[in-house]
Amino acid sequence: MVESLKLDPDGAELPPRQRAMVDYALKLTRTPWAAREGDVDGLRAVGFDDLGILHIVTFTGWFNYINRVADGLGVELDQETWEALCKGEPIPWEAESGSTRPKGALPPAPQPSGGE
Repeated sequence: MVESLKLDPDGAELPPRQRAMVDYALKLTRTPWAAREGDVDGLRAVGFDDLGILHIVTFTGWFNYINRVADGLGVELDQETWEALCKGEPIPWEAESGSTRPKGALPPAPQPSGGE
């Protein structure tokens, strides 16, 4: 499922609850001004409560924010960190924070260019 979401989030086959969540996250990412009360009602209709909806909105907003900050500053992961992430190995800030990440959440590491 993770691979199909990465390749085609709009077309990935998902159970109704997950489909509603992904569709709303995509709307908040692509056209946040178009979000309406009916979108939230749709989330409630598939079982999300206020806390679940808050989580969808805050996680979507945070990922959009932090990616724009990183892109705007030209932040790139070094090869060693990227490879560690792709292998599922712990990275320094995970050990400090105790956080974990889902398996298969990242694409293969980019290959270094010949000029570096």
